[in-house]
Amino acid sequence: MDKLGGFIYRHRKLVLFCWFFAIIVLGFFALKLPTVLSGNGFEYKGEYNKTRQILEKEFGQPKSSIVLVFQRENSVTDQKWRGFIQNTFLNLKNFDGAKEIISPYAQKGMIKDDYAYGLITFNKKAEALGKEIGQLKQRLKNEKGLKVTMTGEPVIVKDLNTASQEDLAKAEMIGLPITLLVLILAFGGLVAAAIPLIIGVVSILITLGTVYFFSYQANLTIFILNIIPMIGLALSIDFALLFINRYKEELQRNSVTEAIRITVATAGRSIIFSGLCVFIGLSGLWFIQIDIFQNVALGGMTVVFISVFCALTFLPALLSVIGSRINKLSLLKTSKNQTSIWHRFAVMVMRHPIFLTLIAFMILLVGLFPLKQMILTIPGTDSLPPNYPSRMAYDLFRDHFIPKDKRDEKKVTVILESKGEFLNKENLSKAEKVVEKIQKDKLVRTINSPFSVTGLKRSDQLYQFLKSGDKQKVIPITDYYLSGNKMRLEVFLKTREHSSKARKWVDSWTKRNLGINAAFGGTIKFEQEIFDEIFTKAPYGLLLIFSSTFLILMAAFRSILIPLKAILMNVLSLGCTFGIVVWIFQEGHFGLKPVDIALILPVFVFTLVFGLSMDYEVFLISRIQEFYLKTGDNSEATIAGLTYTSKIITSAAAIMIVVTGAFAFTGVMPIKQLGVGIAIAIFIDATIVRMILVPALMKLLGDWNWWFFGYKNKQLRENRKKPA
Repeated sequence: MDKLGGFIYRHRKLVLFCWFFAIIVLGFFALKLPTVLSGNGFEYKGEYNKTRQILEKEFGQPKSSIVLVFQRENSVTDQKWRGFIQNTFLNLKNFDGAKEIISPYAQKGMIKDDYAYGLITFNKKAEALGKEIGQLKQRLKNEKGLKVTMTGEPVIVKDLNTASQEDLAKAEMIGLPITLLVLILAFGGLVAAAIPLIIGVVSILITLGTVYFFSYQANLTIFILNIIPMIGLALSIDFALLFINRYKEELQRNSVTEAIRITVATAGRSIIFSGLCVFIGLSGLWFIQIDIFQNVALGGMTVVFISVFCALTFLPALLSVIGSRINKLSLLKTSKNQTSIWHRFAVMVMRHPIFLTLIAFMILLVGLFPLKQMILTIPGTDSLPPNYPSRMAYDLFRDHFIPKDKRDEKKVTVILESKGEFLNKENLSKAEKVVEKIQKDKLVRTINSPFSVTGLKRSDQLYQFLKSGDKQKVIPITDYYLSGNKMRLEVFLKTREHSSKARKWVDSWTKRNLGINAAFGGTIKFEQEIFDEIFTKAPYGLLLIFSSTFLILMAAFRSILIPLKAILMNVLSLGCTFGIVVWIFQEGHFGLKPVDIALILPVFVFTLVFGLSMDYEVFLISRIQEFYLKTGDNSEATIAGLTYTSKIITSAAAIMIVVTGAFAFTGVMPIKQLGVGIAIAIFIDATIVRMILVPALMKLLGDWNWWFFGYKNKQLRENRKKPA
């Protein structure tokens, strides 16, 4: 690291040129990234997908559908109302790419009073219909008192993409000015305050441009547009804060060359270890084979690597050119009393370690209580802000055309597969037994099948009916329920669709031997597979995170107790965070409508914050260790370390809270919950944990903090031999 600092200073102009070239090239591809993003990221190659493909190929189910919702004002006549609907569908005749276009007048129940709906089906996935949605918008025309709006999964997915980009811009508009203000308060001048923002923007731009090339090998989701700036800006600014703060300290007693060299060797080392902790934390998501988790791992790990690389090369090269002018354009005078304030705070913590430890633990434990009430759900239509036309159209469609008892549809689709044509006595007999078995389950309300629609309970009676030759009665049944060697069953449950009971039910029946091949599908099966994948694979990710973090911190600080304390306190503070998030969102405080917690929140907040909070651990303990190895006095070293790092940790935490907390003012609910969750976690970590618990426990444990198989005594002897 010492040599790296000297190398960067000598070749500062070349390093800056290389970075400017990368900014221009990758910045171009960063602007193109939104065009290759699609979907909500909840893709999993399980039985649900297999069943869906069978329904599409064998039973003619479209891959996606767009719903056209019509509405009129009371003053509009029936004739004008009918003409508006007919003209709309006449204008859509032979629409390119549509599989089927269904007018409200084609079927009963599609018109009710002043509302109506039609359908356009496609053989393309929802996320691939961007072009068609744009063409539909041009063809759909409203008239006075008459309105038609698109909704359905393809439109909602596209609007979520748009909302995510708008939310990102909104968060930046809120976060960046406040971040600049915090930086000015931290450094006192515009030059020093502007550099962390520059580093943050450069890191994000380079990462977005790099991630664009990953789109050729992976399905990238719209969520990546939020997660990269959220992590990148907070982390880059944290690194820059630490680096610039140390550089300004060294500049007071050394030349620019020496200041750069020492800063890279000290602060640079801390940045590598803290970056490595964040990188490892995000890598735990690789175990979960779901697109959105893979995307966050990919984007997050990339932005961490680039942020560290930027902080170790671009930042020192920039400071080498700026030199002592880092203190130019000062707006605030740095008060000499600031250090003494933090010193007095550190002394106070060290004087009352037991009392403050108990108070801190009590606060964290109180926050845990709401956690047991947490209800996790997969984000759906309600993730979209309510003011979006597609969301409003969906709400109208639901309120007027879906009965209340069917809105939370509790349907599981079952595909039975026989060895030969299903339409024979033996295979129908097997199907009869399956239907009887499932119907006996206490959680099953009813089953739609060829038996139920014909009113025939026995397979031999059904066989005779289907072979009767009455095509007018038989064809609708065989077309919907039978295809070659496959039969479709629709099982309706008595429980809520998003309940754990429903997921347990479908999981249990999937594993049973029904005497015939069966594939389960539907929303409940989809959720069961997603939940199972997360809860099965997450422990492997946690094991990797805990073990890797322990080894990294052990190597960094030559200690056994320090990494153990860091892991335990992080787990406790994150548990408290989740409890507070449940209290805010699920219980509906601060004027919010009660809403379940997005399934992604605990996984993402844990992996992100567990790594990000290690920044503060590394920043603080690195400085304490530096003083301890010089003096051998644990208490004095803790006071000195807290005195020198409290301001920088407070500033870094404030910036992280602003950057992530700005997403609380956005409209996409999972993003809002994620932003609030990270902001709360950082606040708890930087105040209760890092500023109180860590130094208090350092005092209580004394020299045991630094026990590492005799390493402490060896280092102390070596340092005392060195000239002062």
